[in-house]
Amino acid sequence: MTHKQVTIGKTDVQATPLGLGTNAVGGYNLFPNLKDEDGLNLVKAGLNNGIKLLDTAYVYGLGHSEELVGQAMHDFDRHSFALATKGAQDFSSGEQVINNDPKFLTAQVEASLKRLNTDYLDIYYIHFPDKQTPKAEAVGALQRLREQGKIRAIGLSNFSLDQVKEANADGYVDVVEDEFSLLHRDHEADLMPYLKDHQISFVPYFPLASGLLTGKYDQDVTFPADDIRSQISDFQEPRYSQALKAIDAIRPIADAHQATVAQTVLAWYMQDPLVSVVIPGAKRAAQVEANAQALDVTLSDAEYQTIDTAFSGFKTITSGKSLADPD
Repeated sequence: MTHKQVTIGKTDVQATPLGLGTNAVGGYNLFPNLKDEDGLNLVKAGLNNGIKLLDTAYVYGLGHSEELVGQAMHDFDRHSFALATKGAQDFSSGEQVINNDPKFLTAQVEASLKRLNTDYLDIYYIHFPDKQTPKAEAVGALQRLREQGKIRAIGLSNFSLDQVKEANADGYVDVVEDEFSLLHRDHEADLMPYLKDHQISFVPYFPLASGLLTGKYDQDVTFPADDIRSQISDFQEPRYSQALKAIDAIRPIADAHQATVAQTVLAWYMQDPLVSVVIPGAKRAAQVEANAQALDVTLSDAEYQTIDTAFSGFKTITSGKSLADPD
């Protein structure tokens, strides 16, 4: 079936309100025991199940995710979906440095195009801000690439509201990607309203909060010390118990739609007027297929409000940052 489309910023880039985050496609530096074949299959599953935005980044496997996404999408009409990638990590000194220098970003875009085996990117994000480059100059480099037809929309990721304003001095920014979920709602008060007012799309990452918002955890879970979840504040008290209680309010709504908790949460984001595209990640094709079914879940206003209210306590709790590389 045909799903509704959203427009990215002030561009003519179109996507479904549900995309696919691909950090577990080739992101061997982020996850243990990944198989390339699984990564290829989950990208194909996304495109085969109506998802029209693929989101990758250089730092996922230091180019390997881009290579795999490029291979997987080869069998599909390139104009039938949107492709986003990100860059800013400079390893030329032997260790990772964040670099937004216009020359470096331009070279990064060219390298991403090669790895993805395509002649244009629908969205290119500056993955993190550096400390020294004037933000509008960094964006200016992407604007020149847009004028050359190499990118269609300009994005920022992990920029503060003040940094976004500085970067958008010339009105060139189309989309911002940052952490946001029912458990991490700090941006609702400042960043997201600014973006809406300036026709800049917002794409949340970590929408399922490392799996906590799928509803699969209970009060008795423990994680070994080498599991990243053991270091994330969402999985520590008192946040963990508060989250489980709020998730319980979703279960009857999910049941009424014959949907899972995860599908219902994704449907909530898709109906949030401040959110453009939500990009849950996955490790297996079956998870992508299940997430894609959220495109067919439409919540009533009352259901949307019930979920919003259940998580209202997380609007005021300081967002606990995970120690993992965000995104």
